[in-house]
Order: sequence, then structure tokens, then C-alpha cells
Amino acid sequence: MHSYFLYALIGIAILLNLLVSIYLSRRDDLDNFQKIAQILIIWLIPYFASIGLWLWCKSVDSETKKIHKEFGGGWNSSGGLGTF
Repeated sequence: MHSYFLYALIGIAILLNLLVSIYLSRRDDLDNFQKIAQILIIWLIPYFASIGLWLWCKSVDSETKKIHKEFGGGWNSSGGLGTF
């Protein structure tokens, strides 16, 4: 019974590392050195590195999307023209 639990943990770690490695390899905002370094960290420190790097990349994505959605200057987008 104990060995099945160990096999399940190893299987989950391998699956999680593989999924996050694929996710990182497809990112356009990282150069090749960063991709290789982060993937090596994931495989050297299985659970903590893969979950931590995935959460960090997701937070960077959400901040980037917020920045790109804001277009224009709001109620005073004309730069003050026409106001007295």
C-alpha cells in the first residue's frame, strides 16, 4: 500500500514537471537561456519549483494584460485641448 502512494507522488511530480516545462518552452517573453534555466530548476526541485514558476508566470501574464488593455487617457484623453 505504501509503495502505491510513492508511485503516485512520483507520477504526479513527473506529470506536473512535464506540463510546466512545455508551458515554459512555449513562452515568447523568455529568451533561450531563461527557458533552459527555469526548466532545469523545475526538474531539480520538482514540486516547489514547478508550482512556483507557473504561478509567477501567470502573475506576469495578468499584469501584462492589464497594461495592454488600458488605451487612451480616460476622460481627459485629448491632452487638455478644449478645456478652459
